[in-house]
Amino acid sequence: MSPRPYQLGQRQAMIEQTRMRILNAARELLTEPQGVTGFSLDAVAKRADVARMTVYYQFGSKVGLLEALSDMLASQGGMEDMSRAFTQPDAREGLLAYVAIFCRFWETNRLVTRRLNALTELDPELAQVMQARNERRRQGLSVLIERYSARNSLLPSDKEAIIDSLFTLLSFACCDMLAGPAHSITDVIPLIQRLALSILALPGLEPSNTA
Repeated sequence: MSPRPYQLGQRQAMIEQTRMRILNAARELLTEPQGVTGFSLDAVAKRADVARMTVYYQFGSKVGLLEALSDMLASQGGMEDMSRAFTQPDAREGLLAYVAIFCRFWETNRLVTRRLNALTELDPELAQVMQARNERRRQGLSVLIERYSARNSLLPSDKEAIIDSLFTLLSFACCDMLAGPAHSITDVIPLIQRLALSILALPGLEPSNTA
């Protein structure tokens, strides 16, 4: 048997190990006291003990690196549980599950997420990328509220208002502020769930049924 497939497998494993080392280095740098001011591709390469070109080879750009980091954080933060929110037979229960999943996600690597948000203020390209990722949260809410509306006959304008309000409520910035420095975001899941349910009863909305 030719050793080539084995060698290719070894090479791929080494590439993946290097990739993870770079991502972990980026995450560590974002938790440093100097915050975003000390974050650069050079600093990441140095922390990961690789050449700067290796970072470029793996991720293409600083934005590509931060996108990959965001994907890693999502995986670590339990976003794979999201299907539970959409398989709940009760739309309200689905919304409560959606809130809990996002709160746990935000709490995982909370400081890193805060620093990533700060970086978007400095980099317009990264801001566009992160905004596109955030829109996925709105899309999920749209699915849940459409299900709720099917039972409660919401007006289109009411659905828009509910989705916009829930989108804001479930943003990292809002959840982070509601938790404050003394609590974890998971501590305030019941509060955020109650707020989410109260949004379903915005002034002027009078559901005809219980979803």
